[in-house]
Amino acid sequence: MKVKVDYGRCEGHAVCVGLAPSVFAIGDEDEQVRIINDTPDDAERSNVILAAKRCPTIAITVTG
Repeated sequence: MKVKVDYGRCEGHAVCVGLAPSVFAIGDEDEQVRIINDTPDDAERSNVILAAKRCPTIAITVTG
């Protein structure tokens, strides 16, 4: 699985951080979400997919 964030769309709502904190974090400087693990293992799959579905700006893409 590969995770990407479209930083042109991300507004820092941090829904993804709450759902998958081992994959996403919020930046202190610009309050934008950062990926801290862009290739999480299968144990995180359901959390990451849910984070992508619940992203208010549809900024998260999951492939693989």
